Amino acid sequence: MLNDVRIALIHYPVLGKDGKIISSAVTNLDVHDIARTARTYNLRKYYIVTNLRAQQEVVKTVLEYWIDSYGRERNFSRTQALELVDIKSYLEEVIEEIENETNKKPVMFFTSSKKRPNTLTYSQAREFIKKTDRPVLILFGTSWGLPNEVLKICDYALEPIRADSDYNHLSVRAAAAIIIDRLIGEKEG
Repeated sequence: MLNDVRIALIHYPVLGKDGKIISSAVTNLDVHDIARTARTYNLRKYYIVTNLRAQQEVVKTVLEYWIDSYGRERNFSRTQALELVDIKSYLEEVIEEIENETNKKPVMFFTSSKKRPNTLTYSQAREFIKKTDRPVLILFGTSWGLPNEVLKICDYALEPIRADSDYNHLSVRAAAAIIIDRLIGEKEG
């Protein structure tokens, strides 16, 4: 059985191109596609973290259509995926919810396109996830990545998908799918 694995797509705080902390925009494709990946791999929850009320309203409108409206009848598999989505204003709210639900502090991984200290390979992280009795939270940054204040509260970094490539700019939804597959994959045997 898969342990309690959750993911969070961080839109605030993230880095802008100039290295300053900003809020990035939520995209409809990220809501849908990452939710579908989360459902495919039986993850517990997919958090979208944005401090902007207008962006939260956009996500709520999408969710209401697919969960409570015509979309449910039209495409129930999409409904099942989007039911995993939870909107939070801040990462601290995500951590607090997990701790309240499980009485355990989550083990937190962050993803990066750069090599970092305290990095686990995918095979190391996969084994860790299989063995831990704590919930696991994997953070995906948007824009130009996660700021140091977020990286410092994480337990581990995951190795870059293509660290030695001369082009390493995957969309976050593509990166999420690849990383989740590398961490969860198919059951062995």
